[in-house]
Amino acid sequence: MPQELRVLVAVAETGGFSAAAARLGLTQSAVSHSVRGSEAKLGAVLFERGRSGASPTPAGERAVGHARRILRLYEVMGAEARGAAGGSGRDVVGGVLRIAAFRSAALHLLPPALERLTARHPGIRPEVRVVRELGAGTAGEVAAGRADLGIATLGASQGVPPGLLTGVLVEEAYSLVHPAGHPDPKALPLLDWDENCGSYTRAWWLAQDWIPRATVKAEDDAMVLTMVGRGLGMAIMPELSLREATEAVDITGLGPERPVRHVGYVTTPESAATLAVRALIRELRSEKV
Repeated sequence: MPQELRVLVAVAETGGFSAAAARLGLTQSAVSHSVRGSEAKLGAVLFERGRSGASPTPAGERAVGHARRILRLYEVMGAEARGAAGGSGRDVVGGVLRIAAFRSAALHLLPPALERLTARHPGIRPEVRVVRELGAGTAGEVAAGRADLGIATLGASQGVPPGLLTGVLVEEAYSLVHPAGHPDPKALPLLDWDENCGSYTRAWWLAQDWIPRATVKAEDDAMVLTMVGRGLGMAIMPELSLREATEAVDITGLGPERPVRHVGYVTTPESAATLAVRALIRELRSEKV
């Protein structure tokens, strides 16, 4: 069974049966036979075959995600079993912990939590990847089996794939950020970035007649903050993004009806039961923002 799952993942990641065979040290016919067997068992076509290689069908994407997650459980099972067999009388938490986070969370929310986590559990080796909150975002990385835990914006328009567990870690208010000392910041153009465009705060924005419809787009929130500091416009940004604010900008509250962003963790039910993920969630929950 594990080998069949490794074949599915290898074909999806390499884009072809020959490349998957080379990665796994198998013959191409063995890879083809394994994929056909998996398709027969599942009753679905998992890959579209063509001259340019093989690409997962929607059913294949789902199957490959489950395959990665199952293979990951095999790894964690071994690590936790070895930790329990160490003879210390307590569980020893160790191994790689894969985390996906959007930029400002990776910069400001994760580091103190990881510092405490690795101090308490020196055997844990965090691997953090920055993933843009566009499309499937960090939650999609968890669903696809590429991350054990994701730090995501919860309640946004793209939503969280079904079957995943979530928990709110931070509720952060949006504020108006504008060039320092500007006499009329609301008259400035609105600066924005792609990851913010799917925000559920849009309904609030549309109800404010002072916010201009036309926007200047930037690559990310750090670029927006820099452009505001250069006097190119104003922006509406959440607290984590404003951790990098300098004296070149002023930050003004938006009143009691201001929009609020919920930042939380996303994980799978099976990962939530593992020692390393549970320990990380504890540290994240104890973080003061």
